[in-house]
Amino acid sequence: MIYLGIVVLLFLAILSYFKIADRFNIIDKPNQRSSHTLITIRGGGIIFPIAALLWFAFFGFRYPYFTLGLFFIAIISFADDRLTLSTKPRLAVHLLSVGLMLYGLGFINFEWYYWALGFVLVIGWLNAFNFMDGINGITAFYALAVLVPLVYINKELTFVEMPLMYVVGISLLIFAWFNARKKARTFAGDIGSVSMGFILAFLLISLLIETQRWVYILFVAVYGIDAVLTIVQRLLRGDNIFQAHRTHLYQYLANEVGWSHISVSVIYTLVQLFISALVLVMVSGEVEEIYFGVLLVVLGLFYLMVKLPIQRKLVAIIPKKKE
Repeated sequence: MIYLGIVVLLFLAILSYFKIADRFNIIDKPNQRSSHTLITIRGGGIIFPIAALLWFAFFGFRYPYFTLGLFFIAIISFADDRLTLSTKPRLAVHLLSVGLMLYGLGFINFEWYYWALGFVLVIGWLNAFNFMDGINGITAFYALAVLVPLVYINKELTFVEMPLMYVVGISLLIFAWFNARKKARTFAGDIGSVSMGFILAFLLISLLIETQRWVYILFVAVYGIDAVLTIVQRLLRGDNIFQAHRTHLYQYLANEVGWSHISVSVIYTLVQLFISALVLVMVSGEVEEIYFGVLLVVLGLFYLMVKLPIQRKLVAIIPKKKE
């Protein structure tokens, strides 16, 4: 009955938000760097932090530092959706929120370099997850692809409260109903993508701490490879990596190759699920850690084999500017 009540409350929340967004003109207008062509409500991902707050209220007020950090990061992300804030206030709140999360996870007992590594990896992940939110369905589907193996492991080895995962999964399914379609009714916005990235980071770090096995980082390998290798390519070209762009592989597939948004989102999801299943099989067989590094290299090479020919074709058909 609690889960049913949460479903009802989340549906009411997102429908109410649509009315508020329409009243205050909280919309996403297409531009030359967008992968969409229609004006659409921005910020429907607000139900992700709302779902976490409902879980917090209904299931015993667990993980208060994580929840507080999520609240802060959701507020600043929503403000950024409305006002387009400068880097400094966003970074300050991100640091505060990640600090609260790490503190709640017990990093107070770790050496300083674990803190440094945690800040770098989590903030990098938040930005990567945000950058990858560019086509219909990809945020909801991919987050579910990350959540499924975590739920599977949690049934065997409890590293986090299971109701949290269930409630997050419910919010993703509801959001997908309004987003994963040819003409999306809403986009996640920064409040959705950054909040969901924060939630997934909390779950994954909880697993890493419990198991002491870094290989589970491959549960986010697809996004990680696309984000990191795209940044490397842009740095090599001398691009400003902080400017919006359309050079991720998923953007090429959706925009230049012409595949539908949902098709690309499903492919990314299925590839991640396959990798995660492979990781689970390898872990159960006690495969040495080095082979997981090999798997990551193979995935990176496969990614480049797909992306580079598309880029070369684009360069060939785009006329050079006159001197």
